[in-house]
Amino acid sequence: MDKTEHLADWMSNLNEKFTKIPLSRLAIPGSHDAMAYSLDMDSSVLEPKRLKALDKMFSAFLRPIVKKWGTVQEKNISEQLDGGVRYFDLRVAGKPDSSDLFFYHGLYTTMTVKEGMTELDKWLEQHSKEVVILTFSHFKEMTADQHNGLTNFLKEHFKTKLCPKPQVPSLNDCWGNGHQIILSYDYSFVNDEAVLWPRIEYWWADNSDPKEVISYLNTQKQKGRPEGFFVAGLNLTFDGKDMVLYLMKSLKEKTMAAYPLLLDWVKEQHQGPDKESINIIAGDFVGVNSFAQDIIQLNRADSGS
Repeated sequence: MDKTEHLADWMSNLNEKFTKIPLSRLAIPGSHDAMAYSLDMDSSVLEPKRLKALDKMFSAFLRPIVKKWGTVQEKNISEQLDGGVRYFDLRVAGKPDSSDLFFYHGLYTTMTVKEGMTELDKWLEQHSKEVVILTFSHFKEMTADQHNGLTNFLKEHFKTKLCPKPQVPSLNDCWGNGHQIILSYDYSFVNDEAVLWPRIEYWWADNSDPKEVISYLNTQKQKGRPEGFFVAGLNLTFDGKDMVLYLMKSLKEKTMAAYPLLLDWVKEQHQGPDKESINIIAGDFVGVNSFAQDIIQLNRADSGS
């Protein structure tokens, strides 16, 4: 079994004791802005606000910069899944003159939401013991009817793969019931929906310095873990001003330079129920280094559960 095959089915290969505990007590690799590998240079700028206002006049200049700094993933969704990622941060926007919904990060993606979720579903069909956590949030340019249309599509598309709330299941629970998806939808009506989980807390440092990101995460850990699922975000954040300062660089360059320090932090973590344990750790450019593998390794037989 090669590395990719091992990571593609890591949940089914876990030590038995980890299949009996809630998923919120496992260490799970996550993808921040998971679909931001297919940004569309021909789309309008959605964010940041200071650049969106200038897009109509300076699109030829601005859009390449926004794409360079908005592209936070290189692997497509199947490749991310093959690489062990099981949490996906999905941001959705409506698009003028289109009936489709798209993902976005600065720009719209070329891939529609339906296309992305169809690709995910096909992968799950081939890996029946793997479980993913999807978080739909940060919606833009969407009406209530579009929210209803999207949630109806997700429920009809994934059907019995969706795990009902509120009790966090174990892998054994999921396997016994044929569930493969925890679907978090950060919108007001989710409390009325049996299979739409509420917002999952995301620890976001909002900082471009990896030392500050680590300091923030350690401070959050000292406060104690939330109930249920939660995410520690390793992603660096650069605002519009930073883009101008780093015209000759890219988000990937800055992120990859920071990763050795960030991965050292990952290797010091542990899964479990105690105050300082972690659950989901999300990052950018997943699949280009040992990020997912280092997180999965925290689910060792000699660690606390």
